[in-house]
Amino acid sequence: MAEPNVNPPAITSRAVQFESFGGPEALTVREVPVPQAGPGQIRVRVAAAGLNPMDWFMTSDAETAARFGLSLPCGFGTDYAGVVDQIGDGVREFAVGDRVFGGALSRAVADYVVVDEAGTIAVGGEAHHTPDGVDDRTAATLAIAGRTAAAALAVIEPGPGDTVLIGGAGGGVGVFAVQLARRAGARVIGTGSASSAEALRALGAEPVTYGDGLVDRVRALAPAGVTAAMDLHGTDTAQAARKLGVPDARITTIAAQVDGITPANGAGAPQGALEEIAGLVATGRLRVPIAARYPVEQIRAAVELQAARHVHGKVVIDL
Repeated sequence: MAEPNVNPPAITSRAVQFESFGGPEALTVREVPVPQAGPGQIRVRVAAAGLNPMDWFMTSDAETAARFGLSLPCGFGTDYAGVVDQIGDGVREFAVGDRVFGGALSRAVADYVVVDEAGTIAVGGEAHHTPDGVDDRTAATLAIAGRTAAAALAVIEPGPGDTVLIGGAGGGVGVFAVQLARRAGARVIGTGSASSAEALRALGAEPVTYGDGLVDRVRALAPAGVTAAMDLHGTDTAQAARKLGVPDARITTIAAQVDGITPANGAGAPQGALEEIAGLVATGRLRVPIAARYPVEQIRAAVELQAARHVHGKVVIDL
């Protein structure tokens, strides 16, 4: 007689969901059916999910959510990392047991996520092989912030001889942007709060406090001038860069639009940028500070911390 299966497959799993759009108070951990991989898809047992400002911005109200194609009931979070535990027919690039990371728009904070083998973050979800030497928590921070930073660098094209002003340098995108600009040979001046100074220095930036008087403080640090700028928070750094004589063609934003300035979006990252960033992390040439990590049951507290925009690094959810 066959032995009974002592570990039957799970039929339900946890997922963070909204029943109504809103702030962190609207988030709930729910029991949902375990999703199944269809043709051309893989299922990932998620180990960690990284948070980004876009996560809570997209789901803040019904009108904004609709612009991103989201409807209720809705999941939460986009960046994930874990292990492939099921593959659908026709999948060739992945196998059960592979470690992967990637993005699945507004559904990553869950025990399982199903993504297309050849999809995108916004359509079907995506997966990349996690290099040896990159742990799951770190891998779960790469997709959105890494691509966005790479896209911003592609706009301003920093290099040796450049002095780059980066606004919001200690945030989730900033930690990548600072290091990538330094690797390109540029000098980096990064804005932040007074408490972020040491964290910015550790990344390779020269810290300067944001707020009134920013232009004068930057001039004091860089009397020879600033040649390029990224505003990773709003528009204050972009406007300061203009006053410092930086041409619009060498200024970019990610969180706001300014007439005459080219915005950067992760979808515009150069081909292969994410794999390159993962490789730099694997070999210790790029560091990703994890500011805080929370169990999924504390998702509301995690989002409140991340949404306050004063975190020096990334916030990660453990599943």
